[in-house]
Amino acid sequence: MLKLYRHEGGRVTAYHEAWVDGETVVEHWGILGEQGSVRKHRLRTDLTQEENIQRVLSQATSQGFQPIDIDDHKILLIEYPVEGMGTVTDLERRHAMEERMRELMGWTGLGTCDGGSIGSGTMEVCCFVVDFETAKRCQPQPSHAAVIGA
Repeated sequence: MLKLYRHEGGRVTAYHEAWVDGETVVEHWGILGEQGSVRKHRLRTDLTQEENIQRVLSQATSQGFQPIDIDDHKILLIEYPVEGMGTVTDLERRHAMEERMRELMGWTGLGTCDGGSIGSGTMEVCCFVVDFETAKRCQPQPSHAAVIGA
């Protein structure tokens, strides 16, 4: 997978990405924080997967879309209170939230969910995002959860 972003006025405004899925290259693009559009392209067998992805993203690259290094992402941490070390049900909820955040961050171009932890009275889900404020507005936020930026 290759994720590219466009900057305007000092902010990330749009995303354009592609990945190989079986016999196709999936292209996904849109306004940052929105689900965007998807187009599938035939995988060329005479090219490597990386070359297929580059081929699909060549127009976006020519329009100024560029990758953002993971070190330049912000951390969005979603924290829930739990009793003590948490229960099996709490752990299942955390795993479900991780999967939901992975899907939400990916399909809105915001970043990725990196996993989570549980214990000592809290349960956390960690996401790396390219724009903290947009990601904070997009993420599901139950009333008992706190969103912490880093």
